Amino acid sequence: MANSIRVASAPFDGQKPGTSGLRKKVREFMQPHYLENFVQAVFDTIGGGQGKRLVLGGDGRFGNRQAIQRILRMACGNGFSEVIVGQGGILSTPAASCLIRKYGTDGGLILSASHNPGGPDEDFGIKFNSANGGPAPESITAEIHRRTMSIDGYMTVDAPDIDLDEVAESLLGEMRVTVIDSVADYAALLESLFDFDAIASMLGPGRFKMRFDAMHAVTGPYARAILEERLGAPEGTVMNGEPREDFGGGHPDPNLTHAAELVELMNGDESPAFGAASDGDGDRNMVLGRGGYINPCDSLAVLTANAHLVPGYARLSGVARSMPTSRAVDRVAEHLGIPCYETPTGWKYFGNLMDDGRITLCGEESFGTGSNHVREKDGLWAVLFWLNIIAARTQPAGAILREHWQQYGRDYFTRHDYEGIDAEVATSLMDQLTTSLPTLAGRTVGDLVVETADEFAYDDPVDGSRSEGQGVRIVFEHGRRLVFRLSGTGTSGATLRLYCESYERDPTKLELDTQRVLAPLLEAAESLAGIARLTGRVAPDVIT
Repeated sequence: MANSIRVASAPFDGQKPGTSGLRKKVREFMQPHYLENFVQAVFDTIGGGQGKRLVLGGDGRFGNRQAIQRILRMACGNGFSEVIVGQGGILSTPAASCLIRKYGTDGGLILSASHNPGGPDEDFGIKFNSANGGPAPESITAEIHRRTMSIDGYMTVDAPDIDLDEVAESLLGEMRVTVIDSVADYAALLESLFDFDAIASMLGPGRFKMRFDAMHAVTGPYARAILEERLGAPEGTVMNGEPREDFGGGHPDPNLTHAAELVELMNGDESPAFGAASDGDGDRNMVLGRGGYINPCDSLAVLTANAHLVPGYARLSGVARSMPTSRAVDRVAEHLGIPCYETPTGWKYFGNLMDDGRITLCGEESFGTGSNHVREKDGLWAVLFWLNIIAARTQPAGAILREHWQQYGRDYFTRHDYEGIDAEVATSLMDQLTTSLPTLAGRTVGDLVVETADEFAYDDPVDGSRSEGQGVRIVFEHGRRLVFRLSGTGTSGATLRLYCESYERDPTKLELDTQRVLAPLLEAAESLAGIARLTGRVAPDVIT
């Protein structure tokens, strides 16, 4: 029997969870007591661990396995009755959400910094997901932060490591540790939603050719088990499928910049019919048709418009998108006669809407799409949704997208990321922009006329909570829009994100170059915010 031990510690500054938990450099997490303080703050915030059950796993990045062992000892010291752990310490974020919901646990700890790089000199992260399987709401994360500022010790036990590589049950003191197959329950859930027979028929040898880039991150084992083993796609369909602690030295962010190998393949002379990639922890996705990238905003709209072709989504209660996401899905929702909600960035804002039965599908421009099957965005789910639609319509992805534009019009959309900006400079830029908002309506900027300008605030229709300061919106005549916001997902400096959107209904102007179409908006953004002048950056680091 392992006896609980109290270890004295002192608070660390800056342990405030962001939109996706606490993310810091590995070396910060390696400080004595740093991880333990935060985990104890989580346990204290949820009322202690006595008799509770927890899901635990991560994306396999550097430090993942060691952190799991330390958290297991803490869970035992805090009186948890059971911890369910993914084999090898591996759990994708959507798979963790699936397990929390299926086994009715009191929540879960997910060790990931999502799409951020991994390795001893890179990033680590941890977040708490509530009993509904979704990211903890602001009320919980705020309380976790308050607790980190006063914590003076944590509970643990002195015990040997648990074998994480064998699927088995064992005891740590009086706490049961259940190591489970990381893929099985999640794969079974997806099989219940999609027409696996139709997809398998399409993916058979010599037929529809696709490639999935796992980016040496967590989805490799999931994609191989589902795409290659269950659905019969040829071996090698999954690229970079072996999870590595440093993601193979790459940046596991599925966009046109960081998934360059896949993008080059899809634009080659003998490209596959369909391509996709997922990120570090498996919750994001990028999809590409032959010779063309499908914007995440368009992807959400196409999935919504074609959901009736997918067994698990024959009827939709509603849809939701984050505020910066283009309004393409709004037009589909209006056509279908279902509600469409606009929320702040952050998946936790969709959770209340799902739990209340108001929405079925949701998505963000930042390569996240999902549904009420779990309470997280889900990369492989989105890929299977696309494959199901392609199989049902017997059309390539590009043709499906072009027909969608012909019916609904096209929202030209781009996001420009300025990474690692001095935090004070970034804050000053946003403050100046926010201060100018009352003077912008009616102003002409270049050839554009401002209709409205505001700072987005969200009133949750379920619990009545209000979230302010969620980004600056500047709307121009003729369906054009700029959005500015600071991202909370980085670990160094600040990331400024600029979003540009322009709606086009003319059927002869639906396949133009996106950056060229949006050039007037980009010029207006510089005129209004002075990004180059204030930051010294003459170009963004990433364009999506």
